[in-house]
Amino acid sequence: MAMPNTDQIKEELELFDIGYEDELVLDKMLEQCLCHRMKGDEIVLEWVAFSTTKGGRKLSLDHLEQFQHEVLNKKNKSKQTAKKDDSYNRTRDINSIQDLIKAEEEEENLLDSYSTPAKGSQKRALTTPEHPQSKRCARMTSPGLILSPASFSPCATPSQKYSVRSTRGEVVSTFGEAQDKLWSAQKGQRSVSVMPLLSGEDALTSSYKYMFQRLRDIRDVLTEKIEGLGEELKLHFNIEEISPVSLPAQDKMTVLGQVCCDSNGKLNAQSVLLEAGQEHGGRQVRLDLSDLREYSLFPGQVVIMEGMNTDGLKFMPSKLYEGVPLPFYSPEVKEESEEESKPVMVLTACGPFTPSDSLAYDPLIDLLTVINRDRPDVCILLGPFVDSKHEQIEKCQVTETFESIFARCVNSLVEGTRGIGCKLVFVPSQRDVHHNCIYPQPPFTLPDLSKEDVERVSLVSDPCTLVIEGVTFGLTSTDILFHMGAEEINSAAGSDRFSRIMKHMLTQRSYYPLYPPTEEINMDYEKFQLYGHMPVTPDILVVPSELRYFIKDVIGCLCINPGRLTKGQVGGTFGRLVVQRRGPDAEGKRRSPCLTGQVVKI
Repeated sequence: MAMPNTDQIKEELELFDIGYEDELVLDKMLEQCLCHRMKGDEIVLEWVAFSTTKGGRKLSLDHLEQFQHEVLNKKNKSKQTAKKDDSYNRTRDINSIQDLIKAEEEEENLLDSYSTPAKGSQKRALTTPEHPQSKRCARMTSPGLILSPASFSPCATPSQKYSVRSTRGEVVSTFGEAQDKLWSAQKGQRSVSVMPLLSGEDALTSSYKYMFQRLRDIRDVLTEKIEGLGEELKLHFNIEEISPVSLPAQDKMTVLGQVCCDSNGKLNAQSVLLEAGQEHGGRQVRLDLSDLREYSLFPGQVVIMEGMNTDGLKFMPSKLYEGVPLPFYSPEVKEESEEESKPVMVLTACGPFTPSDSLAYDPLIDLLTVINRDRPDVCILLGPFVDSKHEQIEKCQVTETFESIFARCVNSLVEGTRGIGCKLVFVPSQRDVHHNCIYPQPPFTLPDLSKEDVERVSLVSDPCTLVIEGVTFGLTSTDILFHMGAEEINSAAGSDRFSRIMKHMLTQRSYYPLYPPTEEINMDYEKFQLYGHMPVTPDILVVPSELRYFIKDVIGCLCINPGRLTKGQVGGTFGRLVVQRRGPDAEGKRRSPCLTGQVVKI
């Protein structure tokens, strides 16, 4: 069957002298043709028959909705009865799914009105703000939610494995003392300050042109990184002189450089090179790590080493100086005392928000239920929201544009949390199919947000640093844990890999210190130099990953991997924290602002 188009439909309408309001009517009829597998002349003939029986209805969007409900959906239903197997592969548009559900519920409500419900049974009712939700839609909507993201699915069948999970609500990782009063629901709404640490030109607030990098500019960025971190190391460890890495010498010397691999393969102890910056010759030299007792190295790491290089070809380090973290953020002193500063509950979750075998947004609906139950002050939601790695997305088995699906998803989140007034923070992901796939990644744009919602919705870049009531949060949706974990080598037996990687991020002062980046990361180094580094050591560092969830303290920074909300076909995890800006203890030492934290299964 030839694919219909708007020109064909327009010609058929002119043949019958049928007028229409605007071009949107043609687009709607084309959508109905595609969804119901009809030709342009067939749908026009069906419309002529329908409008004639209705007294000559005008061709408009509202009448097309009625036409679809009364004619097209019934024809589709009869085809499904004759050919059941084909019904699972047929795609429907959003309106047809909702209309079918509504018609089914109306029919069942009519039958229920003539019978006495059995004991313990639950009557199915229409889904309105005034009536309880039906069984079918109970898992597809959250309290106060008008639009269900589950309707995005071309097939309304939810994931079977996800729906039968048995560990929902289980706490799988904790930090601090679990105080029940800290997790209790907040009584009433209160204003919580959420703002980026950097503003103006120092913050990435809009999209930018990319794919115009020159190799010379990339070299300058890498050289500046080496020299900048090198100066900090020299000052911290009181190192007087840095020698070129390829200088032959019979005595011990100190060199500065960036760790790299001698090939395109994975780094190992025999393939480690040290590359100096331009100020120290810019040469590479092979490293012999046999004299180092403990080390943890990865490509792109800037280090200072002390050792010998007798022939100028191989450097044998005996001492390793790793990076030092930045100081923590010190907010401006306010008049209110510490006792008057109330704890803030922050919930964080990372996509994908659908199981891998279905495009039903049931996990997101469950998360909205948790949000309405726990009433957090701030919700940090990291992408992907429309996952490019989802099988049905890859095959384009959707009837809407990706931008439209994302807009509906965000609108559902905004509507579903309006009653509790919590602040929402949206962080994009490299896997968001509708967004710019570049790192650093600009924030989302939501031009249709109301003035009321703009005040409580924050659209930030990936990565970014936020300040929530005086507590700094470092956020990145890029799976740096997985990328660095595949490249890092170490000789410290029994050490925790996650803690090592987190320490590298903090001491290298970067949200993505790996160089070269993994193939799926499109790095813009000029923008990365401006927006990819940590301005301070964050109090809380959120790094969602495919790897196992955790929440732990690393050199004073609380690092949390909340996991992903779905793991394949089953439910995943999310994180929640209670934080409070606190002053130093009696001995003058810094106290962590995180009072307690948990990783919970959805």
